[in-house]
Amino acid sequence: MQSVRQGSIHLFRLAGVDLNLHWSWFLVAAYEIESRKGRYSSVAWNALEYLALFLIVLLHEFGHALACRQVGGTANQIVLWPLGGVAYVNPPQRPGATLWSIAAGPLVNVVLLPVLFAAVVMSRSLGWAHAMPDAYQLLRAVMWIDVSLLVFNILPIYPLDGGQILRSLLWFVLGRGRSLIVTTVLGLLGIAGFFALALWLRSIWIGAISVFMLMNCWSGLRHAQQLLRIARLPRRQGFACPSCRTEPPLGAYWQCGQCGQLFDAFQSLAVCPHCAAQSITTMCLDCGEQRPLQDWIVGAHAGLGTASGGLPAK
Repeated sequence: MQSVRQGSIHLFRLAGVDLNLHWSWFLVAAYEIESRKGRYSSVAWNALEYLALFLIVLLHEFGHALACRQVGGTANQIVLWPLGGVAYVNPPQRPGATLWSIAAGPLVNVVLLPVLFAAVVMSRSLGWAHAMPDAYQLLRAVMWIDVSLLVFNILPIYPLDGGQILRSLLWFVLGRGRSLIVTTVLGLLGIAGFFALALWLRSIWIGAISVFMLMNCWSGLRHAQQLLRIARLPRRQGFACPSCRTEPPLGAYWQCGQCGQLFDAFQSLAVCPHCAAQSITTMCLDCGEQRPLQDWIVGAHAGLGTASGGLPAK
């Protein structure tokens, strides 16, 4: 996802979230608006329809961001680009928090649907279909855009919202790593169907979306395999992650921020045995949360001190 961030232009900051627009959006927008000539009496209406599409996408992404922050996560950036939008959210690594952060996006589309439907019905009763055909056509188009985005996003194919919602539900039963394995494997099967559809329809856009989904799904599968490897490691008692309550693994899995050597942050109370450097926080290898080491100490070990630890191994 870093490639999406690169080349983006900062537009504004709203509710603590920075909105960025990728430069390629302008090229695709010009092509799409020009190619849709004939649907309205003026190309300006085509431009309004395209802008309405991305307004709905933006509201959808803000749904993710605000829900993530509501459950105590981090969400401070949204990037719009030709294939839609990306909200960079980092919810607490708990299934319920992740579920709400993901489900809030499609719920925005659900809330918009009756509003847009009522607007179309009202405009029809007012005679806009004949008196103001362009405005009536635009309202109908925006309603169907919302429906299409909702249906597409809730498909149970990782990394779409539907696939991530499925993963969050399975997380309650299978755990973090296994739930991600199941949904990414199912996602690869779904993406294969998207590639077949792209070939059948000879659609460049469906093909581009399929490639984007494949890259993210493959990344998710590799992350799931890493989570399973970490989950099988023996654990050190007396410490627990303040966020996910998981005990840290035994062994030299943390990297010193000064000398780069690996060491066991919990055996040495986060003081690097190679250079005696001490960092501010220690990262949980299971959920990625970074907290001072004293926050990890539980039970009889609570008087061990207040040293704080190194960076995780890459």
